This record gives sequence, C-alpha cells and structure tokens, in this order.
Amino acid sequence: MSDQLPFQKIAVIGAGTMGSGIAGQIANAGHDVLLMDLPLDDDPNGRSDQAVKRLLKSDPPALMHKSRADHIKTGNTRDDFDRLAECDWIIEAVVERLDIKKDLYKRLDAVISPDCVVTSNTSTIPIRLLVEDMPRSFRKRFAITHYFNPVRYMRLLELVEGDDTDAAIMAKLADYNDRILGKGVVPCRDTPGFLGNRVGVYALQVGMDEAARIGLDVETADALMGRPMGIPKTGIFGLYDLIGIDLMADVVKTLGVILPEGDAFHAVGENTPLAATIATMIGDGYTGDKGKGGFYRLDDQGGELAMDLATGRTRPRQSSLPPKALRAADTLAMGGEPLLDLINPTDDGDADQVTFCRHVLARVLGYAASLIPDVTTSPQDIDDAMKLGFNWVRGPFEMIDAIGAETLAAMIEETGDDVPAIIAANQPFYVAQDGALNVRRFECADDAGVLGPVRLPEGTIRFHMMKQCLDPVARNDAASLYAIDDDLRLVEFHSKANALTAASMEIVAEAARNHGKGIIIHNDAQHFSAGVDLNRFLAFINAEDWDGIDAFLYDFQMAVKALRDAPVPVVVANSGLTLGGGYEVVVHADKVIAHGNSVMGLVEAAVGVVPGGGGVKETFARWHDATGDWKKSAWNTWMQIGYARTGTSPEQSASLMYFLNDRDVSVMNRDKILGMAITAAKDMAKGYTPRPAPEFILPGNALLDEMAAFMDKGIADGLFFPHDKTVAMAVASIVVSDSAEDTPAQEDDLYARERRAFLHLAKTKETKARIVSMLESGVMLRN
Repeated sequence: MSDQLPFQKIAVIGAGTMGSGIAGQIANAGHDVLLMDLPLDDDPNGRSDQAVKRLLKSDPPALMHKSRADHIKTGNTRDDFDRLAECDWIIEAVVERLDIKKDLYKRLDAVISPDCVVTSNTSTIPIRLLVEDMPRSFRKRFAITHYFNPVRYMRLLELVEGDDTDAAIMAKLADYNDRILGKGVVPCRDTPGFLGNRVGVYALQVGMDEAARIGLDVETADALMGRPMGIPKTGIFGLYDLIGIDLMADVVKTLGVILPEGDAFHAVGENTPLAATIATMIGDGYTGDKGKGGFYRLDDQGGELAMDLATGRTRPRQSSLPPKALRAADTLAMGGEPLLDLINPTDDGDADQVTFCRHVLARVLGYAASLIPDVTTSPQDIDDAMKLGFNWVRGPFEMIDAIGAETLAAMIEETGDDVPAIIAANQPFYVAQDGALNVRRFECADDAGVLGPVRLPEGTIRFHMMKQCLDPVARNDAASLYAIDDDLRLVEFHSKANALTAASMEIVAEAARNHGKGIIIHNDAQHFSAGVDLNRFLAFINAEDWDGIDAFLYDFQMAVKALRDAPVPVVVANSGLTLGGGYEVVVHADKVIAHGNSVMGLVEAAVGVVPGGGGVKETFARWHDATGDWKKSAWNTWMQIGYARTGTSPEQSASLMYFLNDRDVSVMNRDKILGMAITAAKDMAKGYTPRPAPEFILPGNALLDEMAAFMDKGIADGLFFPHDKTVAMAVASIVVSDSAEDTPAQEDDLYARERRAFLHLAKTKETKARIVSMLESGVMLRN
C-alpha cells in the first residue's frame, strides 16, 4: 500500500466505551475524527463531550497524550447528521440492537456519499442480518470492524466481510487498521462470535467448569490457567473480575443464543455448575473489580479474600502457588516446555492439578481445531486472534505443536470428546522450512492440509515466528543472541517479565563483542523489560553482600558502555514496559524504534534505590543537551528520577528526555518495529562512528541545600516521607559536586557515583522494606 491515507474523513457514531475508544485510537494516530451520539435535551453534544472527558481521565490512559483529544470533534445525530456527507468512513458503535442499527443505516444511506464506507463494531449480529434490507450499493461498502476493549491496548481487529462487500474496500480497511491504527488484522468469516470471543470465552468457561467439577480453588485454577499456559496471569476468575462478572454473563448468554445447536460452547455456557453462584453474585452487587468485588474481594480491613466455589462463601486468599505452576515456571525459565510439565503427573500429590490442566487444554485446543475449516481455513487466524485479542503468548495451534498432536488426541479422548480429524492426522501445523515459517491450511476437515508461508501484512515481522527458523549464537536462561538479516545481531530478553539479571547482561556484553554489522535489541513479549530483578538485590541485601551489589552494577555498567562503544549501530525496538534497568539498556543505544504504547522511565526511587546502570548519567547528559545549563540539568534530573517519572507513550516520554524526537521513531503497530529497526541499522551502518563518551560539569554543592529545603518542605506539607528525602539526596549526590565549586567529571566518575549512591541506600532498613513490599505484595511502600 502507498503512504497515502486510505480514509481522509472518519466519523464514529456511538460515544459509549467502544465508540469513544475507537475515536481515541484514530486521534492517537494524529487524525481528526467526528464522534457523535444521541442528543441530550439540555446539552445536545453532552454524550460525546462526556466521552472525550472520560478518555482524558482514563487509567490506563486511552490517549497517548492529552493533546490528542483535540483531534476528536463532537456532535450529535440530530443536529449534525448532515456532516456525515463529508465522510469517507463511518464506524457504527451503537447499542447491540438490530432494529436500531438498521434504522441508522437507512438514515445514513440517504445522506452519505456513494463512496463512503460503513462498518459496524458489532460482535454478535451477522452482516447478512445487518444489511438484509439495504440496497446492494450500500452492502458492497459495508463490513464489520470488531475492535477489542480497551482499544488503545488490545491489538486485535476482526475484519469481517459480507457476501457483497467489495474486495478493494476490505483491502483499504485492512491497510488503515494495520498501518495507521496499529492493529493486528485478522480476517473472519461471517460466523457467530467470529474468532476471538468464540475461542476465548469458551476457554474461560471450560476453565471455570473444570475447576468447579474437580474441586480446585480459584487461586489454583488461575495460577495454572495463567502464565504456565501462556495466558495472562489473571487466569479465569481474575479475568472475570477484571472484565465484570455481569458483562461476562451477558457475553455468555449472547454466545449461547447465536452459536449453532450442537456447538460445544452450550455445555459450558449458561449451564456451567457455577451459573447459580454467578447469578447470586450479580444480584448482590459482586460484579468484579468495578463493584464490591467478585471471586476475589477485600474485607473491611483491606484483607484479601477469595470465594470458595463449593460453598459460595469467602475465605482468606491464598498467596502460595501450586506445585504444578512453580514447576512450569522453572521449566520456562530454563527454556523448556511448561505445557509438558502441566500435563504430566508426578509424585507430588498433584493429581487434581494434572487432571485440570489436561482437561482444559484438551477441550480448548480440541474446540479450536473443530472450527477449521468452517470458521477459517488457517490455524494462523485463530492463533493470531488469541494472541492479539486475549494476550495469549501462543495460539491454540502453536500449543498443539508444543504438546504434540498424538498426546493431545489421547487427552481429548480422556474427556470423552471426539478427536478432530486435523489433530488425528498427527501433523505439525507450523513447519520451519528453507529459512521460512510455513503454516498448514485446510479446505475441508478431513484433508491433510497444504503448507504455505505464514501470512503477514507488508512490513510485519513477529520475532517469535522468525526465531523458529534461527539458531542462537549464544543463549542462557535470561537472554539469547541471534544472527539475522545481513549479518546483524539481535538480543532477545526472555526471563520472567524480562527482568534483567547478570545472565541478561552477559548476552548484551556478548553482542558488543560479536556485533556483526549492527545490533538490535528486541523481543515481542508483552513488555520489553520491567527492570533489574529485585529478587537478586534482596538476596544481596539479606546476605549483606555489598561487594556483590557493586560487582553486579559494575558489570551492568560495563555491558551497556560496551554496547554504546560498539563499532556498529545499536537500535532498540521496544514495546510495553521499558523501565529501570530495561530503560538503561535503551538509553545507551543509537536509535529507538518504540511502539506507541511503550512506557519508559527510571522508577528505581519507588523501591528506595537509584538507577545504577548509567541511567542517571545519561539523563543528566540529555538534559544538558536540551538546556545547555549544568545546574538546570542537575535539577531536572534530580526531580525526574526522584519522582520516578515515566512516560506512558513515546510522546510523553519525549518531554522527559527518555525519547528523542529528533532521532527516535514512534510506531503505532508493534509488529512493524522490528522491520523498521532492521532497516535503520542497515542504513546507519554506512560510515557509522560511535558516539563519544559524555563529559560533565557537576554544579557546586550549594545546590544540595536547595534540594534539601525542597524535600523538607514536602515532608512538612505531607507530600513526602522521610525516606523519600534520603533517596532524593542520594540521587542528588550523583549529579552535584562534593565540593563548593563546579567540578568536571568523566563518564566513569558518574558510573562510580551511581554505584556509591545505590550501595548507600541498599544498606538502609527503609529501602529493604520497600523492596520486600514490592516483591511480596506489589505495593509501593512509603516510609
């Protein structure tokens, strides 16, 4: 596709959660959008105006920067309907009632241009019913664009065409949503529930059904059907609470109505053993996180409770993980296959956990396989839907390949279900062949399938697919180094939450030595890196191994310094959390290609320490590049790191110098960042010269008195706590001279000052308490 925008003037009708979220994402892309809803008597545009206000207040932020709200123009469907004549794309996101939608389409057809495309965000009503009364001229310009909530963060767009939809229009919709809005576009047939909800909601219902039947507690079920299976840590019951138990009940009811008779969903939909319990919870106001709690709650003193599924009463929530989950986590950390741990029995008395895992995986993966080819001919479509729409690490067919089709067939037989023919054929669905990844497609349920290349939009590279055709140059349990296109090197972090350890930095240092023609640092996990592994620091502190901490920090510093000094360009392609030590790797690169949802920052002060891997040094240097004033730069660095400030988008990060607008690039689609990083590294390699090491002037220590006075006033006003001042003054000791005079300093001096400040804080009982609180409860302790 060309760089020209497929659509120039867009409107969204319906300013509820979904409609406003869609409008917000269009605004995030820097494009104007008209948001309309029904008029209010006293304030005609009140509904759409309030929707914009909700976007501005949302947490997590729906807008990449508050200024993006300026792109959203508001109106109402009474006074402003004629404005739709100017639009070339209108997105309908009104209530899920067929009669209301049909009436709207008739009004639209009388006003809009003959080339205007209309799409619906419906997830339940087939296209054939939506447009059955409309002329063919309208039907050929109509499709379903089903976004997932929250629209900014959920990557999936299910794109559904009708019998009469023009292929060129489908291509334009796919291009705009992929290239401009950053969505992973999955084509879907006009079948009930499409792909994401059909498989995803079924999986939740099966998990709930099996937990109730086997007698597992909610914590165990969530721990098993969470990270060990490559599913978000909320699991089943935690996700129900997060989404809203009442909303999930509505979704389940709707799917029960629209899915064909005989579909396996009916056995676990409204017929689940917990149906009565759920109805009681909703009636009593226990609708999940938005209500009084749900399967997980708090008591009057703030204590954590969980529901006993057998009795419906609550009890203290368990914090320990079940043995199967712990073993699977260890296996994953060592680069093994956690699913095999989950389904294989041991002698640890975990028979119920094994049964749960085997039954859940058998039923869910078998169900996904049963949808081919009626719902789609390609397993990749279902895999993409689950990865992009439900944040699964792997899709169902990737999981089948990991378990083995023969093993899965035996597991399905244990449940009493029929084994789908494509599983009984005992063939892998994905095959690495001649340096490319291929996927098997099926035109009928009992054929052998035909291998062909995985289908990805232009410019899309997913590293978890690419690396199936690669062997690592170096690897340990925390990171790997690969050789990729044109002798480039790629560093991938793959520890839990990509927390950085000594092993992670060994691979970074190896990349600096074995650098090829350029170095890229990237992974396509949910988060680039949440920072240095706090568990390691707590172990050092408990052992009072201060030399160990100093050696760890020194090795970290030397690894990122070697990265910065490598004779080839270093490009980071990051997404998600890029915090603390993770950001300190980024800040030593030559260029950053950041996904628009990247959260960047140095957050160490929140746990009572300072950045110790060059983060203070580089922030100080960047502020001086921006201001030319060393005293102002020291103050800005001190404030920023002391407050542990982060940017929730590259645009916000630019105001904090975490992201450099004149050098770095922000990208809406995270699937594009690796391809752009490869191109950038190749382009920069021509005549590349490493950046010189920064030099500094540390302001005289009179500045320390100003900083101390600022903190004392904050404590007196109740804004800060005593240890906040201790941490803040430790940060100050890095960027302010020890003497009264301004003092020149070299890069290594700043590295040493970071380590000195870190060790000073690590020896305090208050910092230890902050680290323990974060590790044990995820709470930032203020002391």
